[in-house]
Amino acid sequence: MAFLRKQKRFFLKLFSLFSLVRGYNIALLILSQYFTARYILAFEKNWNTLLLDISLFCIVAASAASSAAGYIINNFYDAKKDRINRPVKFLLEHLVSQQMRLFLYLTLNMVTLIFASVVSFKAVLFFSVYIFSIWLYSSSLKRLFWISNLLSAALMILPFWVITLYFKNFDPVIFYHAAFLFVLILIRDIVKDMESYKGDWVHQYQTLPIVFGHTITKKIIGFLIISCFLPAYFLIQQPLGLMDYYFILSVPFLLFLLALLWKAKDQKAFLRLHNFIKLWIFIGILSIALIYKDLSDLKLYLE
Repeated sequence: MAFLRKQKRFFLKLFSLFSLVRGYNIALLILSQYFTARYILAFEKNWNTLLLDISLFCIVAASAASSAAGYIINNFYDAKKDRINRPVKFLLEHLVSQQMRLFLYLTLNMVTLIFASVVSFKAVLFFSVYIFSIWLYSSSLKRLFWISNLLSAALMILPFWVITLYFKNFDPVIFYHAAFLFVLILIRDIVKDMESYKGDWVHQYQTLPIVFGHTITKKIIGFLIISCFLPAYFLIQQPLGLMDYYFILSVPFLLFLLALLWKAKDQKAFLRLHNFIKLWIFIGILSIALIYKDLSDLKLYLE
């Protein structure tokens, strides 16, 4: 029985650690970076070439490690409000001691810089600024309504920017993709603030819902949802193969979001809205694999 209890506690701590570093998000980040490299930035290269590219591997590994560290430090500063907003999640993640969490944070940042150093000094500089920006956002800027959501969305996009710099591919289509994803992440982040209103209010976070109230914040989110139509329109005009259908279907999906937004009145409704946006981002990442210029190129993409 004692052995079973120890084993159960071990797996609980393991699950706690997975939740702490947002293992699902990290796996999605790795997948999306490789998909972006394979099907958008370097579509002329096959999977074997990309998977054996040590520099690309180090960039992806550094992005994953720094993002995991970012989730840990963000959790550290948000612990008090998470205790109110997500009590079950708070209890689960605090099975890992504070000292262990800080040790993991420092270790992951060191690992990030080691991987970056394999690529170049510029990569070390980039990830050093990235690590500092995440800490600054988590420790103080997150409390400022006028920059917190924009900075959060930008920090989510930056790992894709470093991949773009590595391949030196600056096709306008890439920027349309980035604009669509940025606005969608920004919407998700503000919706998350609506969901976390109670804890933010208790601990004096100056988020948009607290500063302007729910009605004005809904109007801001509504404006951002409508603004998503612009990059979606430009992307539909591009030769993106079957991925065109993702952006075509984004139109009714965004209208669906608008309808849900105006009906949402409580935490559960905003959580549902938040999850729908996450699901659409996930579908978008998977649909990257459907990009090809014409049917004659399909074989090249599937190699």
